Amino acid sequence: MAAASDYLELKLLDHALATAAYTAPSNVYVGLHTGSPLDDNSGANEITGNGYTRKVASFAAAASGSASTDATITFDAATGNWGTITHISLYDASSSGNLLFHGAVTTSKTIETGDTFQISTGNLTISLD
Repeated sequence: MAAASDYLELKLLDHALATAAYTAPSNVYVGLHTGSPLDDNSGANEITGNGYTRKVASFAAAASGSASTDATITFDAATGNWGTITHISLYDASSSGNLLFHGAVTTSKTIETGDTFQISTGNLTISLD
């Protein structure tokens, strides 16, 4: 996952340049999408309904310019079709909130009734360069 949102870019610049403090969110949540969110969080195409909720993600400390998840993230079984998951994102809230990062999944996955979506430990990596 390589793209930081406009919101996060501004917050990090202000924080690093001492113009405003940025308080990290208490949790980071993973969202699933059927299309690519834009940096301003428009066109997000995030899944809604059918048993979908964002899931909390935890990360190991950053090293060499990146940080990866340190636990498996499992979404609840779909109670209806979600469509084809092509992108994931990180938010600072379980619903609404601010988009932090977004990117394409390595392999798209169609989620139908009864299916789950899982991200194994270490398979979600955020990098800055």
